[in-house]
Amino acid sequence: MGTFESEGGVNFSFFSRNATRVQLEFFDLPQDAKASRIVNLNPACNHTGDMWHVWVQGVEPGQLYGYRVDGPYQPTEGHRFNFQKLLLDPFANAISRMPDWNFERAHGFDPLAPKQDAVCSQVDDAGSMPKSVFTDNTFDWQNDQPLKHAWSKTVIYETHVRGFTMHASSGAHHPGTYRGLIDKIPYLQDLGVTAIELMPVQEFNENQVTAVHPQTGVSLRNYWGYDPVAFFAPKASYSSNTGLGQQKMEFKEMVKALHAGGIEVILDVVFNHTAEGNELGPTLCFRGMDNVIFYTLAGDKRYYKDFTGTGNTINANHPVVRDYILTALRYWVIEMHIDGFRFDLASVLGRDGYGNLLANPPLLARIAEDPILRDVKLIAEAWDVAGAYQVGNFSERRWAEWNGQYRDDTRRFWRGEDGMLGRFASRICGSADIYAKSGKGPECSINFVTCHDGFTLSDLVSYCGKHNEANGQNNHDGSNDNFSQNNGAEGINANPEIEASRNRLIKNFLLTLFISRGVPMLLGGDEFRRTQMGNNNAYCQDNETSWFNWQNLEQHSEIFRFARDIIAFRRAHPVLSEEKFYADAEIAWFSPEGRFPNWEDPGGKEIACLIHEKGDDRIYLMFNAGNEAKNFTLPKLPSNYRWHLAVDTFRSAPQDSTAASRDVPPVLSLSYRLGARSSVIVTTQHV
Repeated sequence: MGTFESEGGVNFSFFSRNATRVQLEFFDLPQDAKASRIVNLNPACNHTGDMWHVWVQGVEPGQLYGYRVDGPYQPTEGHRFNFQKLLLDPFANAISRMPDWNFERAHGFDPLAPKQDAVCSQVDDAGSMPKSVFTDNTFDWQNDQPLKHAWSKTVIYETHVRGFTMHASSGAHHPGTYRGLIDKIPYLQDLGVTAIELMPVQEFNENQVTAVHPQTGVSLRNYWGYDPVAFFAPKASYSSNTGLGQQKMEFKEMVKALHAGGIEVILDVVFNHTAEGNELGPTLCFRGMDNVIFYTLAGDKRYYKDFTGTGNTINANHPVVRDYILTALRYWVIEMHIDGFRFDLASVLGRDGYGNLLANPPLLARIAEDPILRDVKLIAEAWDVAGAYQVGNFSERRWAEWNGQYRDDTRRFWRGEDGMLGRFASRICGSADIYAKSGKGPECSINFVTCHDGFTLSDLVSYCGKHNEANGQNNHDGSNDNFSQNNGAEGINANPEIEASRNRLIKNFLLTLFISRGVPMLLGGDEFRRTQMGNNNAYCQDNETSWFNWQNLEQHSEIFRFARDIIAFRRAHPVLSEEKFYADAEIAWFSPEGRFPNWEDPGGKEIACLIHEKGDDRIYLMFNAGNEAKNFTLPKLPSNYRWHLAVDTFRSAPQDSTAASRDVPPVLSLSYRLGARSSVIVTTQHV
């Protein structure tokens, strides 16, 4: 399905079971309202089974096109065909760039007024709709091959293509683009990450109005991109060139360059819904091609079941839709050389056509066992907005999962909450309490303290509450359960004691993340204290709230150096990242006094553990989440070994970390005093 060249022409095809008439239209310019050429598909010879298809001679790369599809308009039966609407090809691997593309204006109503049913509108929208672009696959990959980093060697860096280099301080030659990201590859290598996880690059409409800024009156844009309109097409506005189809080539250039730098590319993909929204939303593609097949409909088929919070839900386990999703994933792997996927609200993909959670969802099993996808990384956001929460038992072992409990328990421990010792220890050991019962190992736990959805790490230690007023929703949006702390003052503060406390906590979080078994994921910019000024839901902030201010890299070089050092420490001690849970002989836990810890102590804030490496090498980790300094007893060593200090987050830079240095100071006493709310690593060295 889709388009492919054949015998001097191009074959166009797509699925529709209930269509009665199809028209293929070609355009010269993206803004054209009138087609330069029209091809009517004859149901007798251009219709096989449920497939509509036609071969057209003389089509060149860069050609713009779209479909009109007719059929019954019977909302009560789930049918919403409208021949007045120009439709995107669901297999288009590029769509034209529309600087002023806006769903609502395209359909003739005020985006902020009470919604009207736009689907039955008889207004021809071709002039305001983007067009599909026919592209070829010409590109010199120069023997680029998948890197296939083991989970045990993977360090993920989550970021946004546009926001990463859009700020004037980035120094990128093409800011906010795929090529801008290429400029930062040496930086990523220096930091030590092995994979970059990109927030959505599947084509979406960034000009979609989400709200209005309460002070400026400026319309807020769809910045994050979790509202896809074309599942095969890389985002056009992330290209440095306005040429038709150029985004596909530049995306490939980015992947090729990242691979050359030893960095895998993981895409955050959204297969749970589309930008067509609910029954009042626009007709862009699937709704106009076969609404009743592609979406999960309510009992009254005028309406959509919504397990995503966006108005609709893809009918992912219908055989046709299932094959479509698999084809899209294979395309990104085969044609675009992608190394892995993070599936947004992945629990939706385990629901049937009625919305029920399936015991053995066929789509998830097919993805895991697909021969083409067999070696790619699969990461699930193992929940949805309808109440499914499957962290620990999402599908089979091939699927890793964002471990939301790791995030919450780590935050709660370092906030000093009671009763967190056992949970904190479990998170460090790979969360066996969550994953072991389903046969999964620690490599299935994607550990993170922060991600795009929530506070940045700097904001986590600078704000007690969210500050989302600029989103235009009276601060009602975004999570209220942040387990954050402001360390004495809300927001940015010049008090050196407050700043020292915040830096110490940030180092504690970074240390915890990178010594924990499982796969660490770092939110981009946390390594130099990127702030969103307390906004924990910056989905609509395409501005300096979200963009990386690279001046912070110099201002907070202490944090960057620490992050780089602790990543290097993890790499130098592979015992920390093995793809199995610790055996009893490999790890032992202690109270500060060196005794077996009292796990039931509700007020316990201090814990330590001894990890055995190869031979007689050992690592001793000490954590003090209390507000007072505490003496810790170090384990005795053979006479030919001595403890050496690797990290102490209470110390000022550069004495806080010698993790990447060969000159590691010895610890001459078997008692070590941990400062308040700090963590320490000591390692053994042969005398």
